[in-house]
Amino acid sequence: MKERLYHLKNLTQVYGDRTVLDVDRLDIQIGTITGLIGPNGSGKSTLMRILALLEKPAAGQITFQGQPLTKVPLDLRRQVTMLSQEPYLLKRSVQANVSYGLKLRGISDTRQQVSRALEKVGLDPKRFAQRSWRELSGGEAQRVALAARLVLKPQVLLLDEPTASVDRETSGLIRHAALDARNRWGTTLIIISHQLTWLRQIADRILSMDYGRLTPVH
Repeated sequence: MKERLYHLKNLTQVYGDRTVLDVDRLDIQIGTITGLIGPNGSGKSTLMRILALLEKPAAGQITFQGQPLTKVPLDLRRQVTMLSQEPYLLKRSVQANVSYGLKLRGISDTRQQVSRALEKVGLDPKRFAQRSWRELSGGEAQRVALAARLVLKPQVLLLDEPTASVDRETSGLIRHAALDARNRWGTTLIIISHQLTWLRQIADRILSMDYGRLTPVH
């Protein structure tokens, strides 16, 4: 049995007077791929932000690698990265965008790693590395943003609607890159998607969220 990475128990999140999350229990094992589906406003993105260690719940218990959320050290937090539905890119070149996280970690020579990351998402480094962020299509920008996460070899990768605005080919490339991260580095993935067929091709299990509550999809 795989080791437990996340443990959530009696977890709630409240915005104003509205309860947006009400999770009795959720365990996520290391190296697994969990899919999340559900209507807009069901609490999926809130749960993702909590799992990304970006937001604290109103009440309940959450541990990451056995440690309470409030005590997770910076080096562990840096192993968790999230790609939102609208990819944010720096107003710089593709090379600068993909290498940004590595440089924050003190790595100066990033060219080879950036090239490999771009290749993983189906972008030719010779054509794209020096391209400006302005010159990218929506699908290309999504892939550059994903490459910027993959280059970090994250322990946890959270993807919020990664295929929402991309074509079928790009959707396949994103699936392949995500599976490669799991198989190569043992990355744990949590993926929100409205595309149930796509999720079934990649996820070990799929959970449906409605009114902040989780139920398994069979």
